[in-house]
Amino acid sequence: MQSRNPVLSRLGQNNRRSGGAGPNVSPQYLQDMYNAPSYAPPVAARPMTIDDVVVRGFITLGTLVVSAAVAWYFNFGWGIAAPAILVGFVLGLIVSFRQSTNPALILGYSLAYGIGIGVISKMYNEASEGIVFQAVLGTMVAFAGVLAVYALKVFRPTPKFTKFVVAAGFAAVGLMLLNWIVSIFTDGGLGLRGDSPIGWIFSVAMILLGCFFLLLDFDEIDRGVRAGVPEKYSWLMAFSLTLSLVWLYLEILRFISYFFNND
Repeated sequence: MQSRNPVLSRLGQNNRRSGGAGPNVSPQYLQDMYNAPSYAPPVAARPMTIDDVVVRGFITLGTLVVSAAVAWYFNFGWGIAAPAILVGFVLGLIVSFRQSTNPALILGYSLAYGIGIGVISKMYNEASEGIVFQAVLGTMVAFAGVLAVYALKVFRPTPKFTKFVVAAGFAAVGLMLLNWIVSIFTDGGLGLRGDSPIGWIFSVAMILLGCFFLLLDFDEIDRGVRAGVPEKYSWLMAFSLTLSLVWLYLEILRFISYFFNND
């Protein structure tokens, strides 16, 4: 019977032309070989570039800004903002500790946290008209300044500096949590988030810490590009930049509010 397999058909024709001479291989064996799946070697992942980080950064930060604008425009209250912030916080922890490059988790963080930032920003702006614009401008200036410091090689993070910043970040979060717990029983808590000299100093320290976070982000991106890490990690770099900018913006917003209406 003539086989429908073109390879076997050509083999049969060649055998007939040569008088049937050739290796003693059964057609079924050749058929099984032909039907067996072929496995191509895995394609190497494209290395990450600065452009990849910039594009993902615009997407991640853009998602946050758009969701914040929607929350502001439609006047979302704390009934929506509080759960959104909680969801964003959980997603941020998952991405941070798992070092996830999943775009859905990262954009979900931006979407959820953006809602919270929109509500907080509107609250501050209603109390002090124009404060949000100044906070955004201050964040942009800080970002540009830190980028210039890194690009001009004025300062480059060392392993000791990195450990210090990470430890300071955990300590700052711990102090803010402690301040919140104490504020439940005592008005103003430890005074870290109030309009007082202690609050001013703490806010300045938090702004500096945000700048240090940005410095570590730029260094991580630079080292990742030079090391040729896979392109998917650009999502993680974009998330880290967005996280640092959110920290910086909120701290600048709070700090300006202490003096915005003071003569």
